[in-house]
Amino acid sequence: MKYLFLVRHAKSSWDFPELPDFDRPLNNRGKQNAPEMGIRLASRKLELDALISSPANRALATARLIADQLDFPKSDIIENNDVYHAGYSTLVKIIQDFPVDFKSVMLVGHNPGFTDLCNFIKEPDYHISNIPTCGVVAVEFALNQWSEISKHSGRLLFFDYPKKVL
Repeated sequence: MKYLFLVRHAKSSWDFPELPDFDRPLNNRGKQNAPEMGIRLASRKLELDALISSPANRALATARLIADQLDFPKSDIIENNDVYHAGYSTLVKIIQDFPVDFKSVMLVGHNPGFTDLCNFIKEPDYHISNIPTCGVVAVEFALNQWSEISKHSGRLLFFDYPKKVL
């Protein structure tokens, strides 16, 4: 079995219009939502083999805040430039290249690629129209290798986001 946790970055700030998109920081809500989602994930007893993030400021900040709650070493977060604003087909290729010994991986990045990826890899009976900021989609694969991931090869385990009533 393989487990993939897709995390859309937390809410970013538009207070600095002079900043390039890549450098936008989290806003106050994002700084609150990311640790909260990390706490929710920690309550599920996640054990990650890898945490991979877009290197964009808002994605990496989200990854670090969630890592804190999961006791995942921030120094072990892998930055992957290809995740930044990637479409779902690029994201599928990234996932298919994960090392076979990784059983459980968290990927932190951006929409619309993450929502499109989610709907491509999970069973088609439940469509997710949008992964909101700091939303988390967990997908389980009854596969031995990441390279075997294909259309609808996963099963949705959960879909959580900051405004979801628990």
